[in-house]
Amino acid sequence: MLPDTDELAEVLLDLSVPHEDVNDLVRMGRRVTDDPELRGFLERSVDELVRGMGEVGGPVDLPDLDWASGPLQRCFSVYVFVAALPHTRAYHRERGIPADVSRHTLADLGRNMAVHRRRHGRAGVQAPWWLIHHFRGELYQLGRLQFERARLGQRAGTRLAAAGIDVGPDSLCLNVHIPDFRGPMSPSAVDRSLALAREFFALHFPLERYRVATCHSWLLDDQLRKYLPGDSNIVRFQERFRIAREDREPADTEPVQFVFGDPELPIESLPRGTAVERAVGDHLRAGGHWYIGHGWLPFEKNA
Repeated sequence: MLPDTDELAEVLLDLSVPHEDVNDLVRMGRRVTDDPELRGFLERSVDELVRGMGEVGGPVDLPDLDWASGPLQRCFSVYVFVAALPHTRAYHRERGIPADVSRHTLADLGRNMAVHRRRHGRAGVQAPWWLIHHFRGELYQLGRLQFERARLGQRAGTRLAAAGIDVGPDSLCLNVHIPDFRGPMSPSAVDRSLALAREFFALHFPLERYRVATCHSWLLDDQLRKYLPGDSNIVRFQERFRIAREDREPADTEPVQFVFGDPELPIESLPRGTAVERAVGDHLRAGGHWYIGHGWLPFEKNA
């Protein structure tokens, strides 16, 4: 199910896997294909991943490799995604997804591994569950932002319906995600992403009507406005969204993770080099908490 040695190295580079990890992954790949137990586990994992390809929110339960901890255990999902890649690309071709969108979307595997190495100093996949969305045709990178085909939950759907929007619980929506290692989130970049998304989903998913886009992120915590200038990229991003609901469960590790790279860093030693670093760290050191913000915006052009 895996490409041969030479082709595997090329596929890993196409997926933006960090260069320092490629040789070890190729070497361990031979072990996976030569071991009947590992090969069988890989086949079952790929079958689970690609079943119902393209379904919005289809349940996927990738089993964990019952293997001694080590590089193979940390990286096994790489082989699952590589083996599933022909299925993903076939689905993209069926939908007419442009090659550059497909490439940029699936390169999130490499980004995820870069996040793992930044946090732990060794090879691994930080969040295999997250990449399931990419390789099942549910999520697409369009410019600066990612857009995930999803459905509204009970609370958000009920609240939006009460606000007069023609949606309800389980209605289709697009979840907006802000990936790391993509440069500033400038207003022009966000405008371009939204414009690309409106064109993209109308063209490639014409039977799916997306009336709203939602975002669930610490970047929507309105406490940031106390620390950042009104023309900052984050505040400008917040201004695009209307509140869907409030979350009163502290999520302090979220900004620490995304701003500083490691959610376990001690608060007292967080750097203060940028305005965002000072905002996150100073607020926590003063005894405050950060929360996930839940916002929505009209997605249809005429809404």
